[in-house]
Amino acid sequence: MWPSTAAELVRAQRELAALGPPGWRPSTARPLVAGCYVCFARGEGGRGRAGERGWAAAVLMRGNRRLVESAVAVGAAGAPYEPGLLALREGALLEAALRVLAEPPEVLLANATGRDHPRAAGLALHLGAVLDLPSIGVTDRPLQAEGREPGAERGATSPVLLRGVEVARMLRTRAGARPVVLHPGWRTDLDTAIAVVLASTRRARTPEPLRRARQLARYARAAAGPDPPG
Repeated sequence: MWPSTAAELVRAQRELAALGPPGWRPSTARPLVAGCYVCFARGEGGRGRAGERGWAAAVLMRGNRRLVESAVAVGAAGAPYEPGLLALREGALLEAALRVLAEPPEVLLANATGRDHPRAAGLALHLGAVLDLPSIGVTDRPLQAEGREPGAERGATSPVLLRGVEVARMLRTRAGARPVVLHPGWRTDLDTAIAVVLASTRRARTPEPLRRARQLARYARAAAGPDPPG
């Protein structure tokens, strides 16, 4: 399901970008949301390398308080980090963690982009397509697009544009805190992304399922200890 070379991934991304799957809307104000996150062995900086150990976590929540389930998958990076080719490095590991969950989520949150991407199909969109689940990307900043910060109040938004087209939106999830960037992914749009993320956010600026997945992945890495020498 995941390409193994950059050329294969570029071709798959172009195919995904051209698709128009039916849109999705949550059936309740607090859908069942899975956040997923992957971290890798601490190295000497740089872009990382293919084959280094990785820990992917998935956290399933109802709203911003009720934890339903969590899971961790351990594997290896599929490639070094390269902007626009993140799926080669992280895609299979994130999928593995999400498939461990006994109950399927209604929608996914991933630390990745959607249409704000060289080929309009970032990992947030790609992961949703592979799992056939609606997906939303949540990042700290745009990848290629540009936008101005929204107002300081919670819920304030502002457009993020790429070549004059709105591909993402900045959202202030906590009054006075730095905004996050929301990326519609597989079967989602901007309004849906805002509603899901606001319903999933509590005290922190990051939605709870994604924040807890990041925390769990890092705990798993710490518990594993350092890589053996050689």
